[in-house]
Amino acid sequence: MSYLPWAVLALAAYAFVSPLMSVATTGSTKIPSNVAALLANSLLVVGTAAIVVYNDSDALTYLVHPKTKFVLAAGVCLTVGILAYYRALSMGPVSVVSPIFGMFLVLSSLVGVVFLNESLTARKALGIGLAVVAVYLVTVE
Repeated sequence: MSYLPWAVLALAAYAFVSPLMSVATTGSTKIPSNVAALLANSLLVVGTAAIVVYNDSDALTYLVHPKTKFVLAAGVCLTVGILAYYRALSMGPVSVVSPIFGMFLVLSSLVGVVFLNESLTARKALGIGLAVVAVYLVTVE
């Protein structure tokens, strides 16, 4: 269960991304969403590079790793997803955009079940269903 504190930290940190990006990309003195994405994700790159150096990881050796293609595909998906998310935040309310974006959790769970042969218990199915209902209730005006 050592992953739980990290998951909670991720939740706590990510909870502020949407409101902060919305404030930055809306109003009379707004920053374009693609510029905001560049600035925010530059911090991600610099921070990650610092951790790689600190841990003395030889990142270059992984460029030829057999699973690198999956990392690069994930990077493409992340790029498209974040750019679209930031654009949506610059155009719509956080209270609608974030729950729709958060449906990636449901979709990711279904991908895990269908393509990675992860188990689908009744409890997981109920949770997925309730998540869909919750997003519907939050986004419909």
